Amino acid sequence: MNLHEYQGKEILASFGVATQKGIVAQNTDEAVAAAAQLTKDTGTSWHVVKAQIHAGGRGKGGGVKLAKSLEEVKTISGDIIGMQLITPQTPPQGKKVSKVLIAEDVYYPGDSEPKEFYVSVLLNRATGKNMIMYSTEGGMDIEAVAEKTPELIFTEEIDPGHGLQGFQARNVAFNLGLSGLAFKEMVKFITALYNAYIGADASLFEINPVLKTSDDKIIAVDAKVTLDDNALFRHKDYADLRDLTEENPTEVEAREVGLNYVALDGNVGCMVNGAGLAMATMDLIKQSGGAPANFLDVGGTADAARVETAFRLILKDPQVAAILVNIFGGIVRCDRVAQGIVDAYKNMGDAINVPIIVRLQGTNADIAKKLIDDSGLNVLSAIAFEEAAKMVQEAL
Repeated sequence: MNLHEYQGKEILASFGVATQKGIVAQNTDEAVAAAAQLTKDTGTSWHVVKAQIHAGGRGKGGGVKLAKSLEEVKTISGDIIGMQLITPQTPPQGKKVSKVLIAEDVYYPGDSEPKEFYVSVLLNRATGKNMIMYSTEGGMDIEAVAEKTPELIFTEEIDPGHGLQGFQARNVAFNLGLSGLAFKEMVKFITALYNAYIGADASLFEINPVLKTSDDKIIAVDAKVTLDDNALFRHKDYADLRDLTEENPTEVEAREVGLNYVALDGNVGCMVNGAGLAMATMDLIKQSGGAPANFLDVGGTADAARVETAFRLILKDPQVAAILVNIFGGIVRCDRVAQGIVDAYKNMGDAINVPIIVRLQGTNADIAKKLIDDSGLNVLSAIAFEEAAKMVQEAL
């Protein structure tokens, strides 16, 4: 589950991570009131107006601007709220901004120059360990840094059984070239950040930039936070932070009916039971010259109603040119799935306007194939992976 910047900062602050202070606003009056409150609380005279959407690169699209007066706060927030913000991480049509974060200006003059860093915490799936990834090149796209100057990206891998060790937090501060008070503050920052990652059951904390201020404080100026959906039962308050308006409507609909659906950008719809088989099916589609349009796990109860729901979800994507159904009949019998497919197809009528390839393997697979073949519908049946791949290729 993705969070807005202001929500992520609230979680970070609850674990003792130093963050840029800010107040969220949904209209210009609230924005001006928020700026006035920040001036009272922090002494800041300038404010940063930040669009709140689930996407990075907001500044490049005009969604982050500096206001040097309350009048500018009102004007800028009025321009941003309601705009269709387009960034490298949004769909081509962009995302509508419904709220802004009014934040304090933390780039004030002092004894030293402010310096921006990049820090993230995530799971390294290859090693099964948590990883702190960090760089001196804060404020830039980490992908560009990795491509052009990979030597400027550092990592610390943490064994979950032992947790973050003191020397690892010091390694981060040292590799970032810090000393004195800034070094100590970075050690404290990294320790609190890792504790927040573990305590919040997050799958990603990305702070870009982490700022060393002119008086050597270390604070999170931005926060991209993704929480593990599977752990939300332990965080009822976090579950309430979900913003459905920022999520794919089809994914939201699928979740409400108990289906695991993730939209992709391909042309072949997938309906599979089991996550592992789903991943293999997407590989199969790529090898056939197509691209998966979605990840969809229907689970172990692929009856007619569930299959029909899955078909309708897949066909909401206008890019879908074919559908591949790949079911292993272990818990559920293949003939029951086949009958569910036939019943769903007949019930949907003209709503299905693309070829469907069905591969059923497992219990009663032979009976299932005969049911499909004798149905008289525009459904092709296969037994082997290679056979299904060829049918997908011919359908595109």
